Amino acid sequence: MSLYTDYLTEIETRKGEGLHPKPIDDGALVEELIVQIEDAGSPHRDASLQFFVYNTLPGTTSAAGVKAQFLKRIILGDAIVAEITPAFAFELLSHMKGGPSVEVLLDLALGDDAAIAAQAGDVLKTQVFLYDADMARLGDAYKAGNAVAKDVLESYAKAEFFTKLPAVEDEIKVVTYIAAEGDISTDLLSPGNQAHSRSDRELHGKCMITPEAQAEIQALQAKHPGKRVMLIAEKGTMGVGSSRMSGVNNVALWAGKQASPYVPFVNIAPVVAGTNGISPIFATTVDVTGGIGLNLKNWVKKTDEDGKPILNNDGNPILEQTYSVETGTVLTIDAKNKKLCDESGKELVDIASAFTPQKVEFMKAGGSYAIVFGKKLQTFAAETLGVEPTPVFAPNKELSVEGQGLTAVEKIFNRNAVGVLGGKTLHAGSDVRVRVNIVGSQDTTGLMTAQELEAMAATVISPIVDGAYQSGCHTASVWDKKAQANIPKLMKFMNNFGVITARDPKGVYHSMTDVIHKVLNDITVDDWAIIVGGDSHTRMSKGVAFGADSGTVALALATGEATMPIPQSVKVTFKGTMQPHMDFRDVVHATQAQMLKQCGDNVFQGRVIEVHIGTLLADQAFTFTDWTAEMKAKASICISQDDTLIESLEIAKSRIQIMIDKGMDNAARTLAGLIAKADARIAEIRSGEKPALAPDANAKYFAEVVVDLDLIDEPMIADPDVNNADVSKRYTHDTIRPVSYYGGTKKVDLGFVGSCMVHKGDMKIVAQMLKNVEKAQGKVEFKAPLVVAAPTYNIIDELKAEGDWEILQKYSGFEFDDLLPKSAARTEYENILYLERPGCNLCMGNQEKAAKGDTVLATSTRLFQGRVVEDTAEKKGESLLASTPVVVLSAILGRTPSADEYKAAVEGIELTKFAPPLENPGMARSIQF
Repeated sequence: MSLYTDYLTEIETRKGEGLHPKPIDDGALVEELIVQIEDAGSPHRDASLQFFVYNTLPGTTSAAGVKAQFLKRIILGDAIVAEITPAFAFELLSHMKGGPSVEVLLDLALGDDAAIAAQAGDVLKTQVFLYDADMARLGDAYKAGNAVAKDVLESYAKAEFFTKLPAVEDEIKVVTYIAAEGDISTDLLSPGNQAHSRSDRELHGKCMITPEAQAEIQALQAKHPGKRVMLIAEKGTMGVGSSRMSGVNNVALWAGKQASPYVPFVNIAPVVAGTNGISPIFATTVDVTGGIGLNLKNWVKKTDEDGKPILNNDGNPILEQTYSVETGTVLTIDAKNKKLCDESGKELVDIASAFTPQKVEFMKAGGSYAIVFGKKLQTFAAETLGVEPTPVFAPNKELSVEGQGLTAVEKIFNRNAVGVLGGKTLHAGSDVRVRVNIVGSQDTTGLMTAQELEAMAATVISPIVDGAYQSGCHTASVWDKKAQANIPKLMKFMNNFGVITARDPKGVYHSMTDVIHKVLNDITVDDWAIIVGGDSHTRMSKGVAFGADSGTVALALATGEATMPIPQSVKVTFKGTMQPHMDFRDVVHATQAQMLKQCGDNVFQGRVIEVHIGTLLADQAFTFTDWTAEMKAKASICISQDDTLIESLEIAKSRIQIMIDKGMDNAARTLAGLIAKADARIAEIRSGEKPALAPDANAKYFAEVVVDLDLIDEPMIADPDVNNADVSKRYTHDTIRPVSYYGGTKKVDLGFVGSCMVHKGDMKIVAQMLKNVEKAQGKVEFKAPLVVAAPTYNIIDELKAEGDWEILQKYSGFEFDDLLPKSAARTEYENILYLERPGCNLCMGNQEKAAKGDTVLATSTRLFQGRVVEDTAEKKGESLLASTPVVVLSAILGRTPSADEYKAAVEGIELTKFAPPLENPGMARSIQF
């Protein structure tokens, strides 16, 4: 009983932390529970029974396997437990979702006892998480004349697992809770520094917003029984930033509904809203749980007689409130008529976009997974029976405009679409199932992805996925006890599942903490690919990539598919000449600033940015695509020239080969297969059979933005503007300022060069600047700390071979050592250069941080409150974002440089250059799908 006594000890520890017993996933512990349940005299019998029934995780956990087999014994009469009748045993099996429970149900349904078989068949009719082996058993039994198998398949063909569910309520009463003003980052809902606890849902729930906010939500629930609390981003967008299933899980935990009485701390159906709606990634995550996400539009721009926005003294539009949603306001969601109404029934705003036929299905089914698996199950059953599936689900929205060409993303979706009848060409707005080619899982959400895979009973990666990678970059900085407990477990699970893993569970190859986006950018070897990754910065410069929650990543790994609408596109082109003293990062920032000036509103939000950037290799182009997450774009696509794409693919091949040489390939030879695919793609381009992806000349765009390089004469800085009087303007990425704005006097407490926004060229810039300063002044002295983290190990190897690493080592007061990784996060910094381990480092915010209240200048993408730097009572922390040369110079000076100081410092240094393509590559090419 050692496992059980250990569990009791853990329970006492958690009780002191205000927590309930942790859900059980260990089959060996469940075996001990069963021994005590069957022992009528055991003093632990009652507690063991409670743990077995109400605290054992379902899906494919080893605990679920043991639980399912014991329930089978009870149903067959081989075990007698007074509290668990055979009927109750069937009910428990019905809540276990799949894997071992479905195997047991199939055993019973296809067994010799007719009465038990009929009961098992009835339960099977409610299940949707069946995989190929399960469906094959049913199909074989049907062909052999089994009546129960026929009955179950007929039910599946009618989709009764869906039609017999209760309908979504016509009216849903809600009471409002303003979580914050302005854009709400998922960091507020699930802080990055608490990433280690995400798989422990109750513990992680304690970190949502603040304890005071949690108490306020509970008080609203007590005051308004029968109403659901709706969390609101007032004057902002809900769920910007990182793609976090844990953020939605936390909201659901505090304000949602319990998914099953037998599965603790798994809640669904949260209601969230924002003045400007829900960010695209967060909206997808809300769908996973069958939740509701509303665009309130409760503040609008005040306009003059000509309909133009009236601006305040700061140049920002003045907002007028159309209706109040202050905390405690009771509203009615009229789901039938798709309106949001006040307590008297007066219509406030149309919410049809939140109640599309597809979203209503997710709500009814308790989440999008059940719909995805259910459609697949219905198709299989109908084909097996030789009948047409009963029209039950909302048909895919298929929009086709006669005579209209295709944007790049439309071409990719048409190439990868699944289930489109008659070879129909689809345009933006169509809702479609697509094949996913590449999948990425990062380490702080990976544990949740593993849980989701277990919950949906998946045991092996879908054979139609070209490649998948599990990173170790988000926990690279500090190998503490939390990482030591979580990461090896995660790597073992993913490696067994068929994913290429950064760490080898067998310990054969060296652990690789390379930034996931860089690895995914390399293993994407087809510009027509669709990529899904568990991070908002899954933005490849080849193909089209979508950041996703851990659940959508799990679904892509298990099925090789995703379901989403084809987004509209915004075309971005360039004109003019880039100044020699400018870095490409300044072009990226200027794109956002010029777009806002040209369009007034952020036309990028929720759309694909099709950037015509054909002269930049994939590494450098990634700087643009990566930033598009902060532009609030859904995704981005680089339109590349043929020769540039070929060179990028050759680089990708060499890096994949390095991974193979390290021993990272698996039994399926996934990495070798990617090299073969790259060779095939290169051959297509060279032969002219299929040139680099490009839109048609008559493609239709939501908007077109032209970036004038001639207007960019000094470095640009993205400023969180932490003291803006308008709270909604703080911590956005829309405040882009020239370096001269700061007059060369703004104190900088720490500089950071790293994260996915930098490439090899940035590391060489650091080295060149140090050499220049040393030559001019005899040595380099830092007036502020400079943290440098290369994104990948192979970049470090190349810098060593080319002689650049030596100067970095010379001025470093700390250099990472993989044999002795840090076991504690740094809390204080000296005015020296820190050479950190490849990975996310400060950008992630879950391990290393700047000192509280610091002003940080960084190459990263994160300027959210509390992410890179936290506040003190006296001073707000600031995370300003700039190019590598600006960050390095600021650390040397201890302040922001003047424009003249900057120009002098970069003279003769090879910055990342860019020139617009001389011609639009491949326009009006016609590609057959």
